[in-house]
Amino acid sequence: MNLEFTPEEVEFRKEVRAFIEENYPKHLRGVGAREDLGKDDMLAWHQILGEKGWSVPAWPEKYGGTGWTPTQRYIWSEENARMDTIMPLPFGVSMVGPVIYTFGSEEMKAKHLPGIRSGKVWWCQGYSEPGAGSDLASLKTTAVRDGDHYVINGQKTWTTLAQHADWGFFLCRTDPNAAKPQEGISFILADMNTPGIEVKPIKTIDGGHEVNETWLTDVRVPVENLVGKENEGWTYAKFLLAHERSGIAGVARSKRGVEKLRAIASTELLDGKPLIKDDDFIRKISQLEIDLTALEFTELRTLAGEAQGKGPGPESSILKVKGTEIQQRLTELTLEAVGHYGHPYFRGFPEDGSNEFPIGPDYAHQAAPTYFNMRKTSIYGGSNEIQRNIITKMILGL
Repeated sequence: MNLEFTPEEVEFRKEVRAFIEENYPKHLRGVGAREDLGKDDMLAWHQILGEKGWSVPAWPEKYGGTGWTPTQRYIWSEENARMDTIMPLPFGVSMVGPVIYTFGSEEMKAKHLPGIRSGKVWWCQGYSEPGAGSDLASLKTTAVRDGDHYVINGQKTWTTLAQHADWGFFLCRTDPNAAKPQEGISFILADMNTPGIEVKPIKTIDGGHEVNETWLTDVRVPVENLVGKENEGWTYAKFLLAHERSGIAGVARSKRGVEKLRAIASTELLDGKPLIKDDDFIRKISQLEIDLTALEFTELRTLAGEAQGKGPGPESSILKVKGTEIQQRLTELTLEAVGHYGHPYFRGFPEDGSNEFPIGPDYAHQAAPTYFNMRKTSIYGGSNEIQRNIITKMILGL
């Protein structure tokens, strides 16, 4: 694996950097996180990229992909991380999009892929249920065939940003008598404006409204919204999760986060000297950087495999486990660095939550909410405990 960039790749980096600097919305610069943004702001960069033809770089060219090499895609992620851009949401681009162009009918591809590429259609995911999270095969939501429709009943939970969604993709049980629970599940698309779908907010520990519970009561969905074959949805679900887990690693964003952490530690004082001079704290940062470098090499090996036509496999579980652990450690160290300015109360000071009179430096204001929000990363996309089981079986052969 050659780790040196070619002259052509160096020029590509220059092109990408110039495009981002010239076209990324000015009012979004420095925002970094999307949790407190409205729908239009979250979609703004996606739609700009859609017009440029750069919104789905990992897709095959026949479906609108860029045709970039894995190295070019790696450079693309690095440059976006450098500018803290609000990237396209993964639910359409990285999750249901690949499922549709791999397993969907030609009519389904023609109907849904353009809206995903352009950022005009917002998707959400309906996998987890109150009694089916890590043990997803135990899901209870049913889809019963009634003529030209499925009638769906059940409840999904942790439906991220469903309050904005135009469409959703849902795992539903279509054969309750299957020998194995995985064999009776189907992958079905649903217009979120369909009668019987109700989205209710769940307030998270950081005070935000990012996730929801979604109720489906006698929801009638056309049969043509079934992806692939009935009762084979588990295969498509695993395919989707492999793509999701690879993206969760977030190496480029974590590298940018370490740069910010070093800058904070150079400003904050401990016993009269910069925190970056404290042996214990700099040891923590150094260990984090070592682990992040190791993860980066794993990601590069995965990209090299994709260049040879290999899709993401069980190594995506390694990326997910280590990537999320690093993200959490990074937010922990950031919160430690800002000290008492990171007290959660200050996020909503005064108590009405307006944050009109924030206390302390700007870089401290999001330290606590980001820390709390990132607790979820080791759970979503398949909990890290489950990923370790996959690694043990599929990679170590134990």
